[in-house]
Amino acid sequence: MKLILRTFNLKLKHPFTISRESHTIQPSLIVELQSGGYSGYGEATSNPYYKITVDSMMANLEKIIPFIESVTDETPEVFWQKAHQLLKQDMFALCALDMAYNDLYARQQGKKLYELWGYSTDKNPMTDYTIGIDSIEKMVSKMKELPWPIYKIKLGTQEDIAIVTELRKHTDAIFRIDANCGWTVEETLNNAVELKKLGVEFLEQPLKADNWEGHKVVFRNSVLPVIADESCIIKEDVAKCYNHFHGVNVKLVKCGGLTPARRMISQARKLGMKTMVGCMTESTVGISAIAHLLPELDFVDMDGGLLLAEDIATGITLHDGKIQYSELNGTGVTLIS
Repeated sequence: MKLILRTFNLKLKHPFTISRESHTIQPSLIVELQSGGYSGYGEATSNPYYKITVDSMMANLEKIIPFIESVTDETPEVFWQKAHQLLKQDMFALCALDMAYNDLYARQQGKKLYELWGYSTDKNPMTDYTIGIDSIEKMVSKMKELPWPIYKIKLGTQEDIAIVTELRKHTDAIFRIDANCGWTVEETLNNAVELKKLGVEFLEQPLKADNWEGHKVVFRNSVLPVIADESCIIKEDVAKCYNHFHGVNVKLVKCGGLTPARRMISQARKLGMKTMVGCMTESTVGISAIAHLLPELDFVDMDGGLLLAEDIATGITLHDGKIQYSELNGTGVTLIS
């Protein structure tokens, strides 16, 4: 099996701002695995919050080329276990590798990935579209630019309620709120009361990730459900989030790919928690992989490709919140350049 690495600087339509950072360019690493005339593709983006760079991911993957070249026809589960031993320190690189291997394996089997997993796509959830932090006028403008049935609104400012109040004047869409660790317990409980009146469905990660006492207070007292993001990184975190959050948002780059994500989703469902997968600001390579998890999810945030000025791949398409799969097998991805 051959490894090919490509780097891209993904240009965004608008500066993307959350409570802790802002950017207009998103560096991304695309992993291609070739074997027997087939190719599989995976993606992971850089992330300053987790101290991940494209260069560091490339260096870690290049170190394990002998292992990659020795792989023949192992299942994705076996492949991930072996790769995890070599990339424990870099979940983002492991994610891109695992994604590419799942894609490759499904193509070799002549199936779409969700078919290989035995999933039915009849009741797939719709994706939201994210409105990053900006002036209230610009946030309204971004929302009007793309009419959508569900919006995820980034908050963590001094004007949070005013922002949502103004946005609500312009749409009847469902709102979801993501404060990215930007609120206190008191702010969360007070904001939840006002936001519920404004048609908000749930809150995502209002408190700092390690504030477990705070999470418990919010869980017990919030008038809105609360979904974990930064507090739920790897499989062991799902059990920790039980009785502290109403659901978990699994990010593939954080947990190490599709293979561990499926385990986390299964565990959350067994615990009676809501399940969600979220994307980074990434191309259709990563977004198309997420799409194959949809049958197991209550909610999904897979709008990364919509935030780009120009995409680097084709695969799944999004129309008015609904996901259309590619006709190709695997994740359905083809690189444009």
